[in-house]
Parts: sequence; C-alpha cells; structure tokens
Amino acid sequence: MTGPPPGWPGSWVAARLGVRLADGPRPVGAGLADLVGLAVRRNPRRAHLLVSAVLGKHVPTDPRLVYGSGLLLGELVRARLRGEEPPRPGALLTDALRGVPGAAPGLRDLMRAPQNPVDAVVLGYAETATALGHSVADALGGAYCLHSTRRPVPGFATYGGFEEEHSHATSHLLLPADPAALDRDVPAVLVDDELSTGRTVLNTIEALHNVRPRSHYVLAALVDLRGADDRARMDELAARLGTRIEAVALAQGHVDLPDDILEAGKALVSDLTARAGLPEAAAERFPVSRLDLEWPPGLPDGGRHGFLPGHRSRLEKDLGRMADRLAAALGDGASRVLVLGSEELMYTPLRLAEALADTVPGAAVRYSTTTRSPVLAVDDPGYAIRTRLAFAAHDDPADGPGERYAYNVAPATGQDGFDRIVLVVDDAGDTPALVSGLAERLRALAPLLIAPVPAWRGL
Repeated sequence: MTGPPPGWPGSWVAARLGVRLADGPRPVGAGLADLVGLAVRRNPRRAHLLVSAVLGKHVPTDPRLVYGSGLLLGELVRARLRGEEPPRPGALLTDALRGVPGAAPGLRDLMRAPQNPVDAVVLGYAETATALGHSVADALGGAYCLHSTRRPVPGFATYGGFEEEHSHATSHLLLPADPAALDRDVPAVLVDDELSTGRTVLNTIEALHNVRPRSHYVLAALVDLRGADDRARMDELAARLGTRIEAVALAQGHVDLPDDILEAGKALVSDLTARAGLPEAAAERFPVSRLDLEWPPGLPDGGRHGFLPGHRSRLEKDLGRMADRLAAALGDGASRVLVLGSEELMYTPLRLAEALADTVPGAAVRYSTTTRSPVLAVDDPGYAIRTRLAFAAHDDPADGPGERYAYNVAPATGQDGFDRIVLVVDDAGDTPALVSGLAERLRALAPLLIAPVPAWRGL
C-alpha cells in the first residue's frame, strides 16, 4: 500500500471514518490517492464519496487536465479494442495533477494526436460521466456517443433504462434520436467515473444485450475499485451472455472500509450539520450579463440524444470562435475564471473552458459543474469538498423540485476566489428559477456571465 501524497484531500475522512485507499496497478503512472480525495455523502446507502481530481464535477480543475485525462482513458480503450500496447503519458499526468506549468496542456495535446478512427458505441453515465464518455468517444475518433439522462424529453422514445446502485437518484434513460445507431454489432464502451462493484454497468450490459446482442463490451473508468467477487461476477455474466467483457481504468485498487462505516458516517453528518451555522448574507452583488455564443445551428449540445463524429468535427471548427467571444465578454483583467456547467451538461462547458484556457493563457481557467449529489462540506485542507452552494433545481426535473449544489466554487479559508464566473446552461435550464437561485448565489462571488446553449430537440 502506498501512502497518500502530502496535503491529500482525503486525510480528514480517513482519520475520522477509517477509510483507506490501497493501490493496485498504475497503468498510466498515477495511483488512487493522486486521482481522488474523500468526502462524506448525505446518503444512507454509502457514507463516503470519492472526489475525482480529474473529472471536473466537484472540484474546479484545469479543463485541459480534465479533457486530457478523458482522452487518455479513451486511448486505453483503443488499445484494448485493437490489441495494441496502451499509451505511455510519461510524467505528464502526475505532473499535471501537481500543477506543474505546461503539463495539463501537454497531456491534452499528446492525447489528441491524430489516430485511425475506431468504430464503437460509447455510453456515458449521467450525471458525472457525460463529458468523460464524450472524451473517450473523441479519442476513438469514429465512435457514436450517447449518455444516459434523468430528463425525459417529449418526442424521444426510451431505448432502455437501468439503475445505479449507490445513487440517490437511480433511474437512467437512454433517449437516442436514431436507435439504429445503437443497433449495431460494434463494441459497446460503458464509461463511468468509478467502478466500485460494477453492478451498474453489468445491469446496463444485460439490458442492452437483451435488445441487441453484441460480441464485445468494455468498461472504462477513471478508477477501478472492484474486488475479486465483483470481477468474477463480470466474467460469469460474459459467459452467460456468450460475449466478451473487459475493463480498463487509469488506476486500480480498493477502498478499505470499517464495518460500521454507514453508522459512523450518519453520526458524523448529523453532528456536523447540527453544529454548522447559517452562511452570512453576502454584502455585495456583482453584475450579471449574458452572451450569445452564436452556437452552430443544429449542432447537439451533447450526447443526450446522440453525438456523431461529424458533430464533434463541427464543434471543433467553432470552439475557437466561441472562446474568442467569451474572452471578449469577460473583459480585461480576468485572472481566475470559472466555467461552470450544469448537471448533465458537462461536455460543452468543458470544451468551451478548454478553448478559453488556450485563448487567454494569462488567466487561470478552471472548470466544474453543478450536481444533484448532496455532500457534506468541511472547510479543511484535508477534505475534498470545502465549500457548498445550495440552490433550487431550475430545469423542471421529472422527479420534482429539489436542491442542487455547486461545490468548491465559493473560496475556502485562505483561498483566492474567482474574479469571473461563466455559467453555461442549456435553454431548458435557463429559467426564472435559475435567475433567482443559482445566479444569485454566483453573483455574490464574482461578476457572472451566463452563456446559454440550445438544448437539441432533434431535426
């Protein structure tokens, strides 16, 4: 077992709940503690949360590190599908995780070098792995990308549904605009941020296989924490279905949990919630402005209904132009910029943030997204979720109104805050509830620029 690095944002939880990370293989040089920190969930079924350092969900991160890590995972998938040697990023990933200047764009640039396209169906899981699935598909070059969704959309029939074992909101839908794109015997790549037991992806494989049998499935995750029984369950399913199922990840290992972890976590949440004071009202309200990105007509905003290689090529052609518009709207003097996406809408904000970081090299551009997931915030350097903004859902969700969150957006003690915030939402979420909720919370921190994109509703 390798000890965590100094200043690891998991030491607080490890000390209080007895959670330990044990490293397994490191195919790209990074270990578990390099890639994840720890926090405490407000969830009776799972007390701890692995907080990724490269996902861009809970922690504002250099978007080139996020995209480069996703492309790297995609290259591991490519190697497995083609029977080739996996990529060797050298020290670029670990250097980027440590903040070494130039390492994040260097990783991204290395991973996006042209390769022969590989045909596949790539499925990313909502809400955390939508952009990660896109990134894997981008690396493969010839893949069709679709992500699951918890937002029913009129006019789109459900292809299939499945359940996520540990989530607080379990129902996933697949809503492809063209079901024929899924009904092909090409490899299916199922992408999630972590494999804990693997039950969710095995449920998905069985559901997909019942509709359209395939000869090859690959599970792809940033970290693979499955035990021997979990891996045996995967092999048993493959044998029963008469198919091939494999898995790749940036790092492998396991999480050691004490027997009383659920009760201890519940008690810890209760104690800290009772002692937490109400946040002070902000004394200042910064200006709010809006920007028309001039989104390419007819281009999907992401993979909720499917995203083709041609869509990606078209987006690539327009990213620089849209980044220029963002940079001009932010004005002079922007030095710490957050591009914030919204729940499942992760890929478009990620690519805009990545392009903005290249366009304004003098600014520290970071990327993260809002989430449904309720997590305890603790303002301690050894804890991965130091601040929390809570606000009402603003996209008329099918499961009714509820609270949503943006983590590590407000500055923690001793940290500099962002001096500009760009909020990227689709037009389904650009509502009065957004203005009165999340936008009000953000404008208390910095000047806010809202950049809506049209939610694709088919031809």
